[in-house]
Amino acid sequence: MKRFVKWMMAAALVLSMGVAGAAEVLLGPGDVVKLSVYGSPDLSLETRVSESGNITFPLLGQVPVGGLSVAAAEKKIGDMLEKGGYLKKAQVNMLVTTLASQQVSVLGYVNRPGRYAVEGRRKVLDLLAMAGGIHGEGGDIISLVRTRDGNTTRETIDVVAMVRNGELNKDYEVAGGDIIYVERAPRAYVTGEVQRPGPFRLERGMTVQQAVSAGGGLNMRGSDSGMKITRKDASGNPVTINVKASDPVQVDDVIIVRESWF
Repeated sequence: MKRFVKWMMAAALVLSMGVAGAAEVLLGPGDVVKLSVYGSPDLSLETRVSESGNITFPLLGQVPVGGLSVAAAEKKIGDMLEKGGYLKKAQVNMLVTTLASQQVSVLGYVNRPGRYAVEGRRKVLDLLAMAGGIHGEGGDIISLVRTRDGNTTRETIDVVAMVRNGELNKDYEVAGGDIIYVERAPRAYVTGEVQRPGPFRLERGMTVQQAVSAGGGLNMRGSDSGMKITRKDASGNPVTINVKASDPVQVDDVIIVRESWF
């Protein structure tokens, strides 16, 4: 299942490339752009969009470009050059060399955590693919923190269920400033007479028998009868109960495998 999810993430990234290329990139603070004007090499420069959304352009001074697409910014600068009487027909070309304003942070248990530029329409699966997929110790539940119209919200996404059920319409679109966080996978513990006592990744629907297998199975002294689990009750107090091999395991359970009498 893990390989399937990683494959789906990579596929989502490849498929989205065409969409991103066709979509418009909106300029914002921190973006670095390279500008040139056909026939006027003295007007060529590379500059950064200021916090107020402006760039400084020769002859024109401060030009507001924040929130504009590249095409709209090119047209605006060209119109200003023509209206100012500097050029009769200005052909302006703008290339975004650093897209700093539209970056999403992908943090937690991914293979390459960091900040990734969002060009065009991107969704959570796209960003997870950019970050190299979910780490082996990462969980299936993803948190998306985003701010829209001054309101910050936190969305929870069950990636495995979404992909397994083919419900990709539940994938969220992301924008600059969003944060994607992958929690560590839930754990439980096995102790006593097993080959590898200690913590293990708790998979969905895992039984006591499967948990013992995750611990390497019984050792030569171990018995599969009389096993117990210590878990917290509703009040947070630890209680110890008798369990069967087919019983389900819960997060943070401690499975105790006793020594055989024979």
